[in-house]
Amino acid sequence: MAMASLSSLNSLPMQPTSRKLIESPSPSPSTSLNIGSSGNLKPIVISGDPPTFVSAPGRRIVAVGDLHGDLAKARGALELAGVLSSDGQDTWTGQETVLVQLGDILDRGEDEIAILSLLRSLQIQAKEYGGAVFQVNGNHETMNVEGDFRFVDSGGFDECSDFLEYLDDCGHNWEDAFTSWVEVSEIWKEERKMSQSLWGPWNLVKRQKGVTARSILLRPGGPLACELARHPVVLKIDDWVFCHGGLLPHHVTYGIEKINYEVSKWMTNGNEDNHESTIPFIATRGYDSVVWNRLYSRDNPDLEDYHVEQIQSVLDTTLQVVGAKAMVVGHTPQTTGVNCKYNCSIWRVDVGMSSGVHDSRPEVLEIRGNKTRVIRSESDSISELQAADYI
Repeated sequence: MAMASLSSLNSLPMQPTSRKLIESPSPSPSTSLNIGSSGNLKPIVISGDPPTFVSAPGRRIVAVGDLHGDLAKARGALELAGVLSSDGQDTWTGQETVLVQLGDILDRGEDEIAILSLLRSLQIQAKEYGGAVFQVNGNHETMNVEGDFRFVDSGGFDECSDFLEYLDDCGHNWEDAFTSWVEVSEIWKEERKMSQSLWGPWNLVKRQKGVTARSILLRPGGPLACELARHPVVLKIDDWVFCHGGLLPHHVTYGIEKINYEVSKWMTNGNEDNHESTIPFIATRGYDSVVWNRLYSRDNPDLEDYHVEQIQSVLDTTLQVVGAKAMVVGHTPQTTGVNCKYNCSIWRVDVGMSSGVHDSRPEVLEIRGNKTRVIRSESDSISELQAADYI
């Protein structure tokens, strides 16, 4: 990155910090939705399709980083966050909590669709209590929709084959099949492992079946791609902004609602001849795109002070333009666990918990009003960081 050019970003114009909610009878970039409250809190108000701006007054917010196909670690993180029961029934226990998952559910593990299914089930349950579940798409979601399967675990291909067969058994009723998959996926996996030989180069037919199934599910316009299209790339909840890689000033001036809409249109549009199916470069391609940016999350001890100051300036400008006080990102595994930097204006929550990455213990970030804390495990003391500047 040409660091010397970053300071010029301070000259960008300011953007209003609030948006007027516009109601629309059909899906559009300006739809709004109210989620009721079971207590004394005001309803959650969601604006945008996919969701972009969320008003969640008085809510506890928990952020969970990259999961990469590891269902056991995903459940562990959600239990740690206090939103999932520990009895194996996958019951929402978060009441009016708002859960945000920071993307990269796909690749490196064998239970990708099961995790997506679990989060959808929790989303449905959370609404009954005045809570909410949001996911943002990461680079591995966009890579798979592009047909880039380089990081797919062999078990991930198997799961796609099984799920496509299960979808057929459900009469291609997507909602029924998708929401119930987490309940039956383990049974299908065990039956498959009992009836098949080991994955190997001699079993090319089986491998091709998995690749074909994944392509059918995840190509633009495919049922799983359309499911991912329901999720934003950038999400702003009150005065916190969440994205997978990192938001930059030019992303905000381009329009985060526009970015979300364009990525969603690309994922749902299977017509390659249609101009709306063009891959949104600013969100999904390039080192400084929203899902790939590592400017805020990759530490380099050799960085000179003026480079650190420039990064701080870029981050401050971004937050000022988007009207937020802090940003939460995933994407880059943090060997020290969930942490903050640049005056705690950026929180990094990817701890590489998947067994396909670092197999680290789960950690989550909790936000309550002006306070944040890192929840590391029940056996350890909870690390709480006061955020005095969050006012």
